Amino acid sequence: MAWYAYCITEQQAFQGTTRARRPFPIENLHGVNNTQVFGYPSGDFAVIVSEYVSIGQLTQQAVVEHARVIGACFERTTVLPFRFGTVFDSDDSMRKAVRANRKQFTASVDRLRGKAEMHLKLVVKDGSLREAMTDIELPNSVGGEYLSTLRVKASRQRERQTKARALSTQVNKLFHPLEEEISCRRIETGAMLIDIAHLIEHKSIEKYQNRYASAASQLKGCELNLSGPWPPYHFMPGKLRTIVGQS
Repeated sequence: MAWYAYCITEQQAFQGTTRARRPFPIENLHGVNNTQVFGYPSGDFAVIVSEYVSIGQLTQQAVVEHARVIGACFERTTVLPFRFGTVFDSDDSMRKAVRANRKQFTASVDRLRGKAEMHLKLVVKDGSLREAMTDIELPNSVGGEYLSTLRVKASRQRERQTKARALSTQVNKLFHPLEEEISCRRIETGAMLIDIAHLIEHKSIEKYQNRYASAASQLKGCELNLSGPWPPYHFMPGKLRTIVGQS
């Protein structure tokens, strides 16, 4: 049987002190295409899965259903989310995947236990950055014109990076996260969008949320949006061993 995988959890969150030997249904939880969700036991872990039938299941609605299952599990325990569309073509391929990554899964669960991800979107509307945010097309010609344009392009990129670093440092001091992941890009309006994911303790969520109003008033020329708590999507292991049969 092929399995669609949502996340890895600790089995005891669903089974207590009893260790299951066979897949067990998770009551009142349905996944992609309204399929019953199961915990597939593997030692102390359970792989949260549902039966996979065909590629037609992986629609836009399936993205929502995938996230909903992970969120429901996250309400009960630490989760290590799988990427959307992860399918194991057999029981054996799933067992091999867990065995191959068990040490890293165990370390990640220990590191992320009791923690959540908060997500900040910072839209920089600073007028002084308007010129720096304008893209420059390099000419097809070579020589002086090309080198001159290249220098201007590099200068504007450094200006954007400097502004992004300064803002992210300011945000870090305001929110005091355990870890952070940051990305920066230009958006259609010509403004700069800085995406910031913060890893924090569950017990600090309310304190973190209370800092939002203060941060929004201090970050001049910026629009700040906060969401969470989420499962730790941005703080998963960077490299996992993969096997044939996993997609």
